[in-house]
Amino acid sequence: MKVAFKIWRYDSVSGERALREYEIDAPEEATLLDCLDIVKDKHDGSLAYRKSCRMMICGSCGMRMDGAAVLACKTRMYDIANEGRVPTISAMGNLPIVKDLVVDMDPFWAKFMAMKPWLQPGYDQPDDGREYRITQERMNVVHKEALCINCGCCVSECNAMESDPEFLGPQALAKGMRFVGDPRDGAKVERLEQYSQEHGIWDCTRCYFCNERCPKGVDPRDAIAKLGAEAIAHGIDRDMGAKHAKWFVRSAETTGWLREEELIPKTQGYVAAIKQLKFGISLAKHGKVRPIPFPHTAKDVGEARNLHKLVREQDRGGAMGHVQGEKALERLGHGHAIGGDLEEIYARPNAAPRPWLPEVEEKA
Repeated sequence: MKVAFKIWRYDSVSGERALREYEIDAPEEATLLDCLDIVKDKHDGSLAYRKSCRMMICGSCGMRMDGAAVLACKTRMYDIANEGRVPTISAMGNLPIVKDLVVDMDPFWAKFMAMKPWLQPGYDQPDDGREYRITQERMNVVHKEALCINCGCCVSECNAMESDPEFLGPQALAKGMRFVGDPRDGAKVERLEQYSQEHGIWDCTRCYFCNERCPKGVDPRDAIAKLGAEAIAHGIDRDMGAKHAKWFVRSAETTGWLREEELIPKTQGYVAAIKQLKFGISLAKHGKVRPIPFPHTAKDVGEARNLHKLVREQDRGGAMGHVQGEKALERLGHGHAIGGDLEEIYARPNAAPRPWLPEVEEKA
């Protein structure tokens, strides 16, 4: 097949950038990484990019296609070529570019190491010398976080890091949850205290781009939500973001609505609320303030209250409430709600693309 694409070339010495277009012949099963290899081998040996395993395990070949982070070894080019599209390939975002599609990963690894990404044992070794073992159910809390391959695709698309380069970022915080949620780790509170500081958990803007671009289903934003829930469950709620989150929950449980006009008084105090009077008037103009000093209760608020009651009865506070939701979403994502037929599963809206398999002639 004929494959055409553009690549942003960058020279770190001169600082020059140039958009160059390439058109190559490639086999139908070719990935973006295969196509880059063809360009480098047959057209331009100076092209710089990273690769290693070619099997979506090492995370080396992260880059952007049309402004969205992808793993080059995972991105099939067949449909793109057939549509006549000419995608633009560029280096990942939020990291300094070294050359062409290669970025400097030092800031990435510095934040990774800030998480102290190693187990700090908090259990007693069995007296008989046997291995300390825990159930699979307890490890399921960090199942998704353990899938991370450190490719940096989530960091590339993080809005919070774009506005605040000091923000720890989705990959680092997901790695933090990997150890906060590990029942063998004995430094949970210390970790939550560290992650709850400035540039930490509560600086996430909740844009969900990291979830959208993660090639391994880690869903870093969900990991950050788990960290926030665990921090609040352990009384680490001094940050204004934590105070807001607690009020959102309380408001939804008591009346079924987010009572926005009470947010500042309940989280920052009445003096701060008076200082925000101008903002309050703006809320009133948009119908966000009650005309009478009595809370408006949703019709079926009892259902919301029962859900909160059930979660407490089942002792699913902190991250466990999120984990329960993950299991349900995972079943839906794998087509359990529509049967087991593969054609139906891959045809559903927003389904993951069906894996490419070569055509095989049936034997007579």
